[in-house]
Amino acid sequence: MEIIAHRGGASIGPENTLACYRKGIEAGADMIEIDIHLTKDGKIIVCHDQTIDRTTNGKGKIREMTFDELRQYRVLDADGTLTDQQMPSLDEVFELLLQTHRVGNPCKLLIEIKRTGNIYQGIEEKLLKKIEHYNAKDWVVVQSFNDSALENIHRLNPSVRLEKLFLFKLPGLPIIMDGAHFSYFSYEKYDYIRSFNMYYMCLTKSFLNDIHHHGKEVKLWTLEGTDSPHLTVDGIITNRPDLWCGTH
Repeated sequence: MEIIAHRGGASIGPENTLACYRKGIEAGADMIEIDIHLTKDGKIIVCHDQTIDRTTNGKGKIREMTFDELRQYRVLDADGTLTDQQMPSLDEVFELLLQTHRVGNPCKLLIEIKRTGNIYQGIEEKLLKKIEHYNAKDWVVVQSFNDSALENIHRLNPSVRLEKLFLFKLPGLPIIMDGAHFSYFSYEKYDYIRSFNMYYMCLTKSFLNDIHHHGKEVKLWTLEGTDSPHLTVDGIITNRPDLWCGTH
């Protein structure tokens, strides 16, 4: 079972920062999970929210600010204390993982495309160029709630591993809660998806068995402690990779 450090390990460091990613890697995580957005000047930056209001000492929408403007601000920790960390660029995250690989740690990267509606047009192409530039296809996985983002990646490069995020599936119906709305679910529709990544409180044993029967994997998000459902899943996305990896 893979242990994925959510936002680097959001309960062991300031989320989605290079410092937090280092802590997640040191804790023994198999993968680091990050969230990407597109700035006003077309650069990929890492942050969970579409605004910087909650996570930094600044305010504003990422898509309405340039990369240099965003880098003027500092990230807050979970208690609201100002840190010395900036929102990282995707390049900086790739460089960190490459450094990790050079010292013998094969930690992978799970990238979530944070896209709704028509925002961030072209982010899929930019992401694929970064993956190619860093020769990272073997250690990068892309996930999203957004079907169009996943479909675009698959159309442009079918060899990239893709994983589908959603909250839950309605019992007995081919309908899933797809982040902010309901959508149709079938294995044929998602034949290119390798793993279905669901909210940990909503996975049933029967649905898990059905997914596995169809040759797909399942990851659960987002766990704080180790009180997960007693189900044989393929991955745990957690804020406390140190607990799951036994390094606490």
